[in-house]
Amino acid sequence: MQTPSVRIIERISAELIAADPGRPWRVGVDGVCGAGKSTFARTLTAVIQGSGRPVVFIDSDGFHHTRARRYRQGRSSARGYYDDAYDFDSLASEVLRPLGPDGSRRYATKVHDLTSDEVITGATAVAAANSIVIFDATFIQRPELDGLWDDVLYLHSDESAAIARGVTRDADALGGEAAARIAFESRYMAACRIYLAERQPRSRASIVIDNTDPGRPVVERLNSRARQARFVV
Repeated sequence: MQTPSVRIIERISAELIAADPGRPWRVGVDGVCGAGKSTFARTLTAVIQGSGRPVVFIDSDGFHHTRARRYRQGRSSARGYYDDAYDFDSLASEVLRPLGPDGSRRYATKVHDLTSDEVITGATAVAAANSIVIFDATFIQRPELDGLWDDVLYLHSDESAAIARGVTRDADALGGEAAARIAFESRYMAACRIYLAERQPRSRASIVIDNTDPGRPVVERLNSRARQARFVV
């Protein structure tokens, strides 16, 4: 028997597969830290792939700024995380525009190595013309990326549930549960509060899922633009 989460992901997959504009269909998965974006995006990618439709998953870990840029406002700065975590300018110029109308379809698979902190150049691939491209990260409805997504899927989560998941996930990397909770409260979730206030991402997204309980997600909005983009060449 399928779980509610699988049923919803298959429903969204069917919506996205309807898109056939003669170029890749760019899908951003948005949500606060700990909302479950990466798990949802990877599962969605697998379901689309299982349908036989070409799909590209782009790992957001390859689109961070260097440490010097990420921490220039301080390692605990919420504003610093919001402003400087991701290299959205490169995401726009090296990925989303090439995959958009009249683009070459050659895109960067990464521009930065998070472990070594090295800037990466020349790591590229070519997307099939009918591929669906999935990218998940927080803050993807910032102004730098306006007009560059074909669909945005926003995963809502109550803040307390998101923090609890994030702390559990990142406790080892952040020096233990207590340190992880402090980091989430003072930097990561605090940055998300800035984003929510400035951009109202939940109201702007074409697809909204309440993922407070990942085992029982609830569809709030399913206004995918994909069905409006059939055979528009």
